[in-house]
Amino acid sequence: MAMHTDHGHDDYNQTGEIPAPQTKAIWKTFGILVALTALEFLIAFTMDAGTARNAIFIILTIFKAFFIVAEFMHLKHETKALIWMVMLPMALVVWLMVALISEGSYYFDSVTNYFN
Repeated sequence: MAMHTDHGHDDYNQTGEIPAPQTKAIWKTFGILVALTALEFLIAFTMDAGTARNAIFIILTIFKAFFIVAEFMHLKHETKALIWMVMLPMALVVWLMVALISEGSYYFDSVTNYFN
């Protein structure tokens, strides 16, 4: 068998030690996600159902999704061009969701008023 030497380990420093884990960053991310989820639960149990509550849920969910993508998929460490290539279509998706919700509520109101 051939002996292979791989000198391309980026996980080790010059002394051969493994770097310390970044537990502070993990706990910070966990805390932020727990706080946002708790805020969503608070809003769900205290606000009446309606367009305002739906809008708040959509905004918080999109914020959580961007945060998860930035942290766990390491998007915040990428170039600005790639970040905008991901964020711009997401903004269009958000616009689509708002348009569909407003059109859906208009359609629901027109149908219920027509049959009453």
